[in-house]
Amino acid sequence: MPVPTGARPSTRTRVWILVLALLLLGGGATAYTLRAASGRDAATGAADPGFTLDAGAGALYVRDTASGRVARVNPSASGGRVVGGPSCDRFHAAGGTALCLQRRPGVPARSYALVLDRSLREVRRIGLPGIPSRARVSASGNMLSWTMFATGDSYARSSFSTRTSILDLRTGYLVKNMEQIPLTLGGRRHHAPDVNYWGVSFAADDNRFYATVSTAGRTHLVEGDMRSWSARALRENVECPSLSPDGTRIAFKKRVSDGPREPWRLYVYELGTGREHAVAERRGIDDQALWTDRETLAYGYGGEVWSVPADGTGAPRRLAGGASSPAVPHPG
Repeated sequence: MPVPTGARPSTRTRVWILVLALLLLGGGATAYTLRAASGRDAATGAADPGFTLDAGAGALYVRDTASGRVARVNPSASGGRVVGGPSCDRFHAAGGTALCLQRRPGVPARSYALVLDRSLREVRRIGLPGIPSRARVSASGNMLSWTMFATGDSYARSSFSTRTSILDLRTGYLVKNMEQIPLTLGGRRHHAPDVNYWGVSFAADDNRFYATVSTAGRTHLVEGDMRSWSARALRENVECPSLSPDGTRIAFKKRVSDGPREPWRLYVYELGTGREHAVAERRGIDDQALWTDRETLAYGYGGEVWSVPADGTGAPRRLAGGASSPAVPHPG
């Protein structure tokens, strides 16, 4: 039976229909690609444009618990802070460099260490095994260190393993695991399979550093030397050291109880005299304290950021609720 005139599309019409279909498919694919890219950008938790480390001397940055992003404390802003930084589980910044530790979803636990510039834009990304625990940047911004829980997730437990790394931005050299460093303990070279390092704090020369080493069920303060690649134990029962800006004192957490609840107190150790004293904070602090200036410490406790004078006087003062990982990139 003949097909009525006009019922069958002409060759030219069929060509145009095909072109239109290809254009629609191409447009849809482009839109999907753009949406996917946008989703990836959101997933990485990059900083908002204009949110930088250049807020001025003494500006306090924290990890905002509600959003998981870095915020700048500003009492005049809504909620007392401006949230616009990257998404981080641990954060620290100094000297125009920031370190952001991000935990990745999935099992086994995996994370990223993100090196960020003063505009909080990513300049290097390092894949890591484990759960973020500690993060530190030297005052110059040249030296970075982070600690990951390899097994367990609490220093209060007897069974945990850590992996602590050091990155020199001047050379790009990465020490993947500090357990490689030769350790002198009690005047003798110490070898043991249970050695764990954590909580590095750098001196102003970017060569000397302090850290915690754990072995045989005891913790020690160690002084390390990057150039000679060595470390020696100075003092027992010192965890998470934080060197003062003038290089004369170390804030640390000291174990005062064998119980699982709040076993530590915050202390300050004078390197020159060997004397130590407790600060006015009487609660159990499980954090690496931050020197916001030469006389004041900041730290996380109970999901909030607090401060206390370093000389043992005064009383704790809350700086930010729903926050952790305090950082002052440019101390006042």
